[in-house]
Amino acid sequence: MRGENMPILNEFEYFKPSTVSEAVRLLSKYKRPAMLAGGTDLLNNLKTEVERPDAVIDVKGIAALKGITYKNGVLTIGAAVTFSELLESKIIKSKYPVIAEVAGMVGSVGIRNRATMVGNICSAVACADSGPLLIAYEATICLRGAKGKRRVPAAKWFKGNKKTDIKRGELVTSIEIPLPARKHSGCYVRLGRYSGEDLAQASVLILALPQKQYRVVFGSVGPVPIRAAKIEALLAGKDLSDTLITECQALIPEIVSPITDVRASKEYRLHMCHVMFARGVRAAESRLKSGGPEYGTRLI
Repeated sequence: MRGENMPILNEFEYFKPSTVSEAVRLLSKYKRPAMLAGGTDLLNNLKTEVERPDAVIDVKGIAALKGITYKNGVLTIGAAVTFSELLESKIIKSKYPVIAEVAGMVGSVGIRNRATMVGNICSAVACADSGPLLIAYEATICLRGAKGKRRVPAAKWFKGNKKTDIKRGELVTSIEIPLPARKHSGCYVRLGRYSGEDLAQASVLILALPQKQYRVVFGSVGPVPIRAAKIEALLAGKDLSDTLITECQALIPEIVSPITDVRASKEYRLHMCHVMFARGVRAAESRLKSGGPEYGTRLI
């Protein structure tokens, strides 16, 4: 049963700090604190009692967590930035358009108006849309705790389904995404059951870089996002062709490990990974050449 119409029965303290330092102090004070930014996951977990925190710390009032900035080749996304704000950002549209493509496929308009990318990676469910994106961009997760600041590569952030590298008492403050090349392109292909608010059954994020280099990361087909190093090596330096794509597709069963659940069978997910990769890599390459489908076009 979903929790939309259920009451919250667990008692907890509620705080809305105005600074990161105050939020970190509160995190250290309580045994089972929960962070509230968008709340799209947390509120449902409170109602279903999946989480029973002794304190809820609302970070929406912390100005330092709200910005989107680009400096010295690095995009910084604050922890309180919503997916709708990512979609609307001129910086992202001009320099990282595939981030907007990912953001536009998250949930519904109502969800995107509240949900944050940082919340998405902290929930760390296997079907989270942000994971493949951040690993492909070789992003860094920035944290603050009582002992100071810490930085974690996105590739080391996900430790399992709903498990991350965050330590007790730490707060994620931002995500840093380096620009891999002044001219690069990307494509996010996401398989869902219907339009609107749905979870990914399988996904792939592909970046096309200069000199025929690619980065490929699969999502929703394992407990954590999976970077396909073997496919990247096979693609490197070669002209894209139907034969090369077929050779890459032959490697996919060695890379992904889909499961069967109520949304799809493992066989269907595996088959669709072949289809999504072929469409995604062609779109990414054509976008690098200033052609191909517009960003935001659904290829599945």
